Amino acid sequence: MTNFKISTLLIGLLLILPACSMTAPTSPAIAQATEPASIQQTPTAVPTVLNTETPAPPAINAPIVETPSLINIRFLNELDGWGITSTQIVRTNDGGVTWYNVTPSSIVQTGYSVNTFVLDNEHVWMQVPDMMNYPNAGTLYQTSDAGITWTSSAVPFSSANLIFLDEKNGWVMSDLGAGAGSQGVAVYQTTDGGATWNQTYSNDPNQPNAKKSLPLGGIKSGLTPLNMKTAWVSGVVYSDGNVYLYQTNDGGANWSQVKTLSLPPAAQNVQVSFDAVKFVTAQDAFVTVHIPSDHTQLAVFASNDAGNTWSLMPALIPNGSSTDFLSANEMVIYTGTQFYVSHDAAHTWNTIPANAAFIDTFAMMDFVSTSTGWVITSDTNEHRSLYRTSDGGATWSLVIP
Repeated sequence: MTNFKISTLLIGLLLILPACSMTAPTSPAIAQATEPASIQQTPTAVPTVLNTETPAPPAINAPIVETPSLINIRFLNELDGWGITSTQIVRTNDGGVTWYNVTPSSIVQTGYSVNTFVLDNEHVWMQVPDMMNYPNAGTLYQTSDAGITWTSSAVPFSSANLIFLDEKNGWVMSDLGAGAGSQGVAVYQTTDGGATWNQTYSNDPNQPNAKKSLPLGGIKSGLTPLNMKTAWVSGVVYSDGNVYLYQTNDGGANWSQVKTLSLPPAAQNVQVSFDAVKFVTAQDAFVTVHIPSDHTQLAVFASNDAGNTWSLMPALIPNGSSTDFLSANEMVIYTGTQFYVSHDAAHTWNTIPANAAFIDTFAMMDFVSTSTGWVITSDTNEHRSLYRTSDGGATWSLVIP
């Protein structure tokens, strides 16, 4: 189950944030150093142009898009992936070399305004806000044949954190407006693939059914459901050392703050922010916490009991930003200058310096394994390129110039 979205929720959060040979497993004690010890770096490699002479998979029955300017991507494996441009939703079945336009016919703009969820290569949802009736209206598009055809339905929310557990069951956390360090949200559920939605929660005091168990204070960064009863909401609040992670066990009707997660000493006197919880199995999950300092550090917490308890991993990653949790053991983190790769559930890390072209132009990454991943770059003129690695980041090939 994969999710990619560029929503007003995430943009709001980013605006308020302060800007490996394998070492032997260490004890669970909190690492105080800004750099994990005994890190081996792989030499920086020069990007090459991707070799496209291998046999191509069957063509998709849709128009080809030459050199799409990708804003966001989500790959399901080494070949199949989906992307968003400013005006299109596109997909590839050859690792990003060829892209096809599968945009619903009525859509003329996508970009940062839409939220998209990819369940598998056939089932994808795209939420388009109605900006004239924000935040209470929008249109949800759904495909079950990999974008060849789409159905649409009106929904009672605009910008939304959209997640589906399967073809029928899904959640939404919709934005009701943010200001002065607070954000109203509403939580919805569907059991018919998104055709109809039931609101289970709202913390907007202007609504008659508003509740307070999920505080109005704080900017919410993500909703992560485990099933139709249990989910988490993460975010940031303007309070030093405050854990902004809340859990529901009744479908979103009531929320409680997670208290089984203890912040490291470096986070006790600063305002930290939580990324969305990421489940990689029904029992194994991770959540990352950004700790501002002279060099922002990223703390990784792991749970092996479906999110009931959380353990801080030994190393704090200096300048950690983008993350991909791939399995219970494998994960990749980008720090602005290099990639950190773990094969033992974040206990130890290898570092691989990123190609020099990524230092100032890195926009996002997406890995499907610790070997294969893609990076989108964006220069000062907002020209976007796509790179791919097949050896864990040691070398990169230019896929879209």
